[in-house]
Amino acid sequence: MPTSSSGTGQRPRSRAAAGLPALTADRIIGAATALTGERGLDNWTLRELARAVEAYPAVIYHHVGDRDAVVNAVVDRVVGLLELPGQDLPWQEWFTELLAGLRALLRSYPGCARRLALFGPSVQAASRSIDAGIGVLLRAGFGRESVLAYNLLLMTACQFVAMEDDRDGALARRLDNTEEYASYRERADLPGMAELGAAMHDLMGDPDLAAGYYAQLYDYAVQRCLDGLAHRLDELREPGDVG
Repeated sequence: MPTSSSGTGQRPRSRAAAGLPALTADRIIGAATALTGERGLDNWTLRELARAVEAYPAVIYHHVGDRDAVVNAVVDRVVGLLELPGQDLPWQEWFTELLAGLRALLRSYPGCARRLALFGPSVQAASRSIDAGIGVLLRAGFGRESVLAYNLLLMTACQFVAMEDDRDGALARRLDNTEEYASYRERADLPGMAELGAAMHDLMGDPDLAAGYYAQLYDYAVQRCLDGLAHRLDELREPGDVG
């Protein structure tokens, strides 16, 4: 927060007089993005953001708006950080690379994945990635289904990352569930539960395997979606089908 002038007991008339840099919407959004990386999107307040930029909450309102407006701006900022693969890649490789990068990015800013799954970014923030992604699918031959295919892939990715973010906040419960599932590994009368129990037992006994479990699950979901879309593309290419 701005402090009073030395010896006068009065606040400086400007940030410059207080030795502070000029405050802009970009600086505020940058600070909010940094807080999101440190704590998660839902774990900082407007007052905490104001302290981070050494201003009063009213200044945040003036430059950006209320907390929801700041959150939207943060999500847009994060979306803008996503690197797009080269357009020369085959469509499946293009989305494999894109969605691997998306997971890494969203995991660095917890809470953004859930917001994206529910509401998406602004049109301005999303136009670059949407145009590139749907363009890849159009060139592959998905035709009017390109939009549906793109949304399937992106929504699946965001939902899996959101689940991972949420589970980070419930570690004790997750461990309890894992132990209970693992106890079923020798139940011959419940072969499905026994298989799950064996998998959970392996996770509990191998920290490296456990640490990579959700990344593996994410990659599996992405690849199976791509497999399904590849099958659909074959159908669209069959004589007599409209693509």
